[in-house]
Amino acid sequence: MTVYKLTVQYDGTRYHGFQKQPHLLTIQGVIEQALAKMTKGQAVEVIGSGRTDAGVHALGQVISFNYPGNLPAISMLRALNSLMPLDILFTDSQIMPVDFNARFAVVSKIYEYRVALGRYTNPFLRNYTGHFPYPLDLEKIRQALRDLEGTHNFTSFEASGGVIKNKVRTIYQAELVTENYPQELRFTFHGNGFLYNMVRILVATLLEIGSDRRPVHDLQRLFEVEDRQQARVTAPASGLFLQKVFYE
Repeated sequence: MTVYKLTVQYDGTRYHGFQKQPHLLTIQGVIEQALAKMTKGQAVEVIGSGRTDAGVHALGQVISFNYPGNLPAISMLRALNSLMPLDILFTDSQIMPVDFNARFAVVSKIYEYRVALGRYTNPFLRNYTGHFPYPLDLEKIRQALRDLEGTHNFTSFEASGGVIKNKVRTIYQAELVTENYPQELRFTFHGNGFLYNMVRILVATLLEIGSDRRPVHDLQRLFEVEDRQQARVTAPASGLFLQKVFYE
């Protein structure tokens, strides 16, 4: 067996998330079907750095798998790309030590969330952005982002269905990118881990702060109360991108 680590980009619009599910189109399912063709029907289990939900995209998702053969890394990349639909692309391939696992070896991740602004939803951006039609005070959002950096309990920012017991995470950097403002905003979050729907709930809360629906430092209160009902809104999946995964 040879252990491969590959970086993959995908447009998640038509997929029911990364994780394989019976009778549903998923990223993991498509990749495993391609590997089964390469192995003449032998099942190969793909491990992802984490799950992305239905409609969420990736610029740098990482997978690993044990392959019953010894193809050069570049040959594995080319073979898989030849079997992929146009909305999935492998960008890097490496052969790893036998104990490498794309999920358990993760050190940190960067997520990006894109928000289209303006009164109406742009039909050409709707699959790749969230939409917010109200005026925003960007300085208030920046102040709130400073409250986000550091180690906190993110219970208030996890959607129901999350299975991880430890809700404490560290955000190393949280930024607001305005190069395309006033048409679009981008949020980036670099952290050691993220709970279920955490980024989407954070973005919705930050937009409420920027539109004067919440106090500027309301994140601090939400960390303390540990109550999902007080964060309420979740931004759409369409604006979320897994940008990069870091390993030692």
